[in-house]
Amino acid sequence: QVQLVESGGGLVQAGGSLRLSCAASGRIVSINNMGWYRQVPGKQRELVATITDSSTTNYADSVKGRFTISRDNAKNTVYLQMNSLKPEDTAVYYCYGDVWSTDYRFRGYWGQGTQVTVSS
Repeated sequence: QVQLVESGGGLVQAGGSLRLSCAASGRIVSINNMGWYRQVPGKQRELVATITDSSTTNYADSVKGRFTISRDNAKNTVYLQMNSLKPEDTAVYYCYGDVWSTDYRFRGYWGQGTQVTVSS
């Protein structure tokens, strides 16, 4: 009923930039919190940044000052601008959204993930 699809991952050199996008589609009434998480093999998925429906943001300490999360509520899309990338930012990045759907259900949805690789 609801799908989140990420795009924009890839390979970049250290110090470079990437912009991730995540578009939600389906039977959506509204989306409350949205966010980006990342995971490397053998480790737990960790929060990168979140944004409320009123655009209040929260960041992991490791990305503060380098990453910026934003959203376009009209397009049900969340973005992550990543600057000054470091090799330790290499991970699969997942977007997340708390969605009210047309069947009156409220639940979280995950995207399928997009790989970000930062070479040194």
